[in-house]
Amino acid sequence: MSDPSACTYFFVAASAAFLTVEEPLEEVLRERVRHYAELNKPIDFWLIRSPAFLAASELQALASSVPSPSAAVVSTDPKFINFLKLRLEFVAKGSFVAPSASIPDPLATSN
Repeated sequence: MSDPSACTYFFVAASAAFLTVEEPLEEVLRERVRHYAELNKPIDFWLIRSPAFLAASELQALASSVPSPSAAVVSTDPKFINFLKLRLEFVAKGSFVAPSASIPDPLATSN
């Protein structure tokens, strides 16, 4: 039986330096926050440094292509993640369902 609280999360992941220093991701996220505020829409995306979900066995192949230390933008909106993949290009893209046995907290860090 599946967990009724489980949700599909979509993400792009790359090295922390790429997402937080080399690319203007902060500007993209700030604009998205502003846009959501205008629409009174709740935030459905998060920037996570050292995301713990990359350690899940089902993401092992994808995670091996992401340099450490890593970072990820996680969202419940697949269109936003597709936009980021096109905008950022050199990122890994994937999805997972959480909470689950292997990913109890989708926003946890692996510090």
